[in-house]
Amino acid sequence: MSSSEKIIEIRDLSVDYDGRRVLRGVNAEVEKGDFVAITGPNGGGKSTLLKCILRLIVPAEGSVAYYEGGVPAERLRFGYLPQKSNIDSRFPITVEEVVASGLQAGKRSLFGRYTVEERQRIDEVMERMGVAGLRRQVLGTLSGGQLQRTLLGRAIISQPEIVVLDEPLSYVDRAFVEQIYDIVETLSKTSTILLVSHEMTVISEMANRHWIVDHALHECTAAHHYMKTECR
Repeated sequence: MSSSEKIIEIRDLSVDYDGRRVLRGVNAEVEKGDFVAITGPNGGGKSTLLKCILRLIVPAEGSVAYYEGGVPAERLRFGYLPQKSNIDSRFPITVEEVVASGLQAGKRSLFGRYTVEERQRIDEVMERMGVAGLRRQVLGTLSGGQLQRTLLGRAIISQPEIVVLDEPLSYVDRAFVEQIYDIVETLSKTSTILLVSHEMTVISEMANRHWIVDHALHECTAAHHYMKTECR
């Protein structure tokens, strides 16, 4: 649960894409320890909001500020699982290299040397994601579910302060969906989580906050929150 320490502040955020306003006037704060479940219609700006929070997109108006220990910070430690459609699977990189790339902070190159402890962590995460047997396979040979599990491993391997997950349940089979729920629940004990999903039945029980993003942001307290009219 939240510790009442603000770590992200979104103020008057608006984003334009292809000549139209995708997000308008978004205001929100995230506190350390929050689990924010985010839903809303397709095209409503959910992924765009996540990218703004990660500073991957420059907004047309407004700002995203980071805080640490109550004071402004230049950066925070994020782990990010993007939507599969944002990944170029033609890139000649193996499953092991993708997962390991989540440890790259401070490395001089993508394939820099890893410590014994880091190698062990890479092996443990691949095993947990069910991709240890695929470590030498390149991305282009993976199924959608295998790729999703590989990218999830990359997102969590560094044990980041904030985990940003954009549709983590996409493409994975039902058996691994249950594992993802377990992984997310474990992460929520030590990390702040921002999670976009259309499948909110289980996620809602884990989250302490619920945002509906439909070109604007509405915080919801209802048990089911697919539309802002269902909030109370």
